[in-house]
Amino acid sequence: MNLKDKITDHPNFPKKGILFRDFSPILKDPSALSFIADEFAKYFHPKDVDFFVGIESRGFILACILASRYNKGIIMIRKAGKLPGKTTKLSYSIEYGNDTIEIQKDIIKAGQKVLICDDLLATGGTAKASAKLIEKVGGEVAGFAFIIELTELNGMKGINKYNCKSLVKY
Repeated sequence: MNLKDKITDHPNFPKKGILFRDFSPILKDPSALSFIADEFAKYFHPKDVDFFVGIESRGFILACILASRYNKGIIMIRKAGKLPGKTTKLSYSIEYGNDTIEIQKDIIKAGQKVLICDDLLATGGTAKASAKLIEKVGGEVAGFAFIIELTELNGMKGINKYNCKSLVKY
């Protein structure tokens, strides 16, 4: 299956000069969702993953797809102030400023392996910060799963010490 045929382009979104690659049309196609799960299952072995971590918010969708296939649970990384209870936060720089992400403090036990999921890898700032956050709370990063990778932005460079897979490259 060619996922590129299902990804739509939206010029000048969310701001002028940005070409937004939207994976939303994939979500209405059950065969595409199954294909995605099958492709990642070829790359990541179930024994290497205890949980799937979704990065807010589109990463939640991929994490759920994979968690269902692997019969594992999911954990959310969210923007600051969105999770209840005690959290651990990490601030980081992105291409147009700063951001802060958080995870619930005791949701991962030391040594548990997580696969971090997101719809798209661009510059890699959020992905790299997510790995640091997982490690900060004692988890081990088993790798990264992305549906789309924008190769010109070199996001893989910041996370290449991990096992990474993207299904569609632009």
